Amino acid sequence: MAMTRTFGAIAALGAASALTLTALPAQAAGSYVALGDSYSSGTGTRSYINDGTSCQRSVYAYPSLIAASKGLTLNFRACSGATVADVTSTQLSALSASTTKVSISVGGNDAGFADVLTECAQPGWASDCNGAIDDAQYIIDNVLPARLSTLYSSIRAKAPNAKVVVVGYPRIFMGEDCNAFTWFSPAEETRLNAMADLLNSKTSAQASGKGFTFANPTSRFVGHAVCDSPEWLNGLSNPITESYHPNIAGHRDGYAPTVSTPLTGSAFRSTATTLRLASQSADRLATQQRRYAATDASITPKEFRAPDLGSPQMKAAAKRAGVDLSSRASIDAADRMWSARQAKQAQAQAAR
Repeated sequence: MAMTRTFGAIAALGAASALTLTALPAQAAGSYVALGDSYSSGTGTRSYINDGTSCQRSVYAYPSLIAASKGLTLNFRACSGATVADVTSTQLSALSASTTKVSISVGGNDAGFADVLTECAQPGWASDCNGAIDDAQYIIDNVLPARLSTLYSSIRAKAPNAKVVVVGYPRIFMGEDCNAFTWFSPAEETRLNAMADLLNSKTSAQASGKGFTFANPTSRFVGHAVCDSPEWLNGLSNPITESYHPNIAGHRDGYAPTVSTPLTGSAFRSTATTLRLASQSADRLATQQRRYAATDASITPKEFRAPDLGSPQMKAAAKRAGVDLSSRASIDAADRMWSARQAKQAQAQAAR
């Protein structure tokens, strides 16, 4: 975003000095392209630019905040639901030899993280959380690395002069579930956090192999997971699309400081001016991204789905497990029993 500054002392410096100062371009800090998925677009902040898409791009997302803080010209291509294939087909066209900075988070949707959360949020007697996690881990271990390698090579080819920062994912959970209508057990939360760690590990390895920097948000989000206080990651939310994504504080205090230093060479400071400039960029960003709306329409949002105790599938599962769906005590007692059984199975499998 171009920034206008007033230099009150220019006149006193003489015409030559004034020409020197005014000849500097307002966007000298560089051209910044933000690529990736919902964790970069700003899903979870509850405030999105009106760009004619379902990408849920927010001026309160870390790319916008960093751009405002450092005077960068931002092309905000990150889009909710994006996979590696989506980034390749819809976002890389924004890169060029003049691009100086690139950030990207991608891979969670390839692993089906929203579907895994949907499965694991159900009562233990109605779900196969371990199976869902196992399937996702297989993709992260055996499929995703090659996809990322190819993508990162394409980024380097299209933006040969850019500083590229690959951004990871935080651990979402802290060991307990305070939401009334989800049933994540402590063991399931531990495995889900380990899945995020595995995804970061594989992503970091591929990033390093291309000479990119990996920005890991894990440590910064400790103490700010779902159900923590303060919470930087939304739990079950209304609307449902906000669930299990960083909120404004998560982007401002978690992601922006994590990404800013490796991307720009200086720390991020959240000030009233930064927030004001980010907010004022909404119209410009909306106009810019609206040009890509037809292309962005090919990206399918990946959404968490809350447990539905009234669905035919849930009713059938309850009948098989002997659960009385009219009794919360019956639902929860059976959930604890089944979750404990599944935790033992997961431990036994891990020990093999």
